Amino acid sequence: MNKTINEDVSIVLSGEAGQGIQTIEGLLTFILKREGYYVFATKEYMSRIRGGSNSTEIRVSSKPVKSYVDKIDILIPLTKSSVEHLGDRVTEDTLIIADNDFLKLENKNLFNVPILSIAKEIGNEIYANIVAVGVILGLFKTNIKTIEEYLKERFGDKGEKIVSDNIKAASEGYKLGKDFSESGEIKIEISANESLKDDLLISGTDAVALGALAGNCDSIFSYPMTPGSGVLVDLANFSKNFDILVEQAEDEIAAINMAIGGWYAGARSMVTTSDGGFALMEEGLSLAGMIESPLVIHLAQRPAPATGLPTRTAQEGLNLVIHAGHGEFPRLVFSPGSLEQAFYLTQKAFNIADKYQIPVFILTDQFFVDSYYNVKKLDLSKIENKKYFVETTEDYKRYDLSKAKNGVSPRGIPNYGNGLVVVDSDEHDEEGHITEDLDIRIKMVEKRLKKFEALKEDFISPEFYGNDNYKYLVVCWGSNYNVVKEALENINNKDLAMLHFSQVYPIPENAVEFLEKAEKIIDVENNATGQFAKLIRAETGIKIDSKILKFNGMPFSVEELTAKIREELQ
Repeated sequence: MNKTINEDVSIVLSGEAGQGIQTIEGLLTFILKREGYYVFATKEYMSRIRGGSNSTEIRVSSKPVKSYVDKIDILIPLTKSSVEHLGDRVTEDTLIIADNDFLKLENKNLFNVPILSIAKEIGNEIYANIVAVGVILGLFKTNIKTIEEYLKERFGDKGEKIVSDNIKAASEGYKLGKDFSESGEIKIEISANESLKDDLLISGTDAVALGALAGNCDSIFSYPMTPGSGVLVDLANFSKNFDILVEQAEDEIAAINMAIGGWYAGARSMVTTSDGGFALMEEGLSLAGMIESPLVIHLAQRPAPATGLPTRTAQEGLNLVIHAGHGEFPRLVFSPGSLEQAFYLTQKAFNIADKYQIPVFILTDQFFVDSYYNVKKLDLSKIENKKYFVETTEDYKRYDLSKAKNGVSPRGIPNYGNGLVVVDSDEHDEEGHITEDLDIRIKMVEKRLKKFEALKEDFISPEFYGNDNYKYLVVCWGSNYNVVKEALENINNKDLAMLHFSQVYPIPENAVEFLEKAEKIIDVENNATGQFAKLIRAETGIKIDSKILKFNGMPFSVEELTAKIREELQ
């Protein structure tokens, strides 16, 4: 059996929770990136501490790859059940590399490799995942020194024996993979590019956390909830080198109130959570709306309601964040589609929240935060931060109507100046004291709502991709950016274009001209009701009849979306 794979290979590694599948993902992606390949990695996993079946997909290519695919060119399973778990993704074209003395699989494309036996000889079955890493890197004929150096970096703090055993496990696997390649049984012909070695390899979680750091975030408060907790962990790691206060609160209610308190004192605070955690924060959101406090909230969506599918992906939180909180007050919602967007929009979120004294959301999802790929070094020359609070005088009024330009009154903080900074969750007068004066109530509501108009100065326009003379327009938001783009490249139809929204609320006004020009609009979302399509109609009056919706907890694959868009064109 001989097979050559050109240009783009999809490698899937699968096993039980606890077998180190995520370790494999990290090792392979970072080593292959260092060797000059474009890589993309994403994972799917069950909500179990041990057991179940998990998998990670790694695409390696000579051109940029940023999307999930159904196809599996090479599969390395560590359990038999993990092969069954992948279902019809395992086809007659899939090459399986497995220790079949243990797994007892029946497949014509199976290469029996003693992965577990090698691991046991080294001293522990736990090294099976490192042997598997070695096999893959052997197929690419990766520089063995690159492998050894990275393993020393990765496991150096665990002692010399652990490092030595990991290098031995990888080396034994490497020999087997290289033998397959040199014999022509499995040949991967993907060219490396020296210039890619300096790329960053980051995840959606990393991009949001780095953006927060770039936005001068100096404090984060959170109660852990998958898949939003990664941002808390990243900022906790950054706090070793940067002045960041990190607090794991006792619950979500405490977390959001701590963040509001941080902004009141002059800090730049954020919270990170998921849909269910944010549901508990809604009263705090209303408090921010009433006292006109800046606030930055990262919400990583997952399937709901209730606990739902806690480790899967969805775009079901849009209605939640737009309508959350009792009462009427302004907010802005970003939903990045690329890692670069996540970085720059998160940084921007802190300045917009500060400038307009409103809550700003960064809306991601499990697929987005858990996916990795190459990005060029981020341009820090674009970064500009400004603190908008003022030094108060003795006659300072927190909600001074005479100074409320576009609804934004000067924000003071305690002990910065001679003024008294009064805020209250009740309706208040200009000084911040409780009032039931109905005329003042009207003026304060109007003051807060004026910010919607002022916000237009900082709106993010939707990104257009395709031929200007399009007939068909695919509309998407958030994490579907890359998969829609790759699907359109596959279809290669000059009448077809994409409009991606990274600002999903309010809808930017210039989106209307793109929408009205199309003969047919096709909406792509990971929810059951087309939440964004309904929002577009509510905001613009434009009705979208064609919807491609997926809500089983998995992201769209390139093949799946390509086929569905073609159906819509017919």
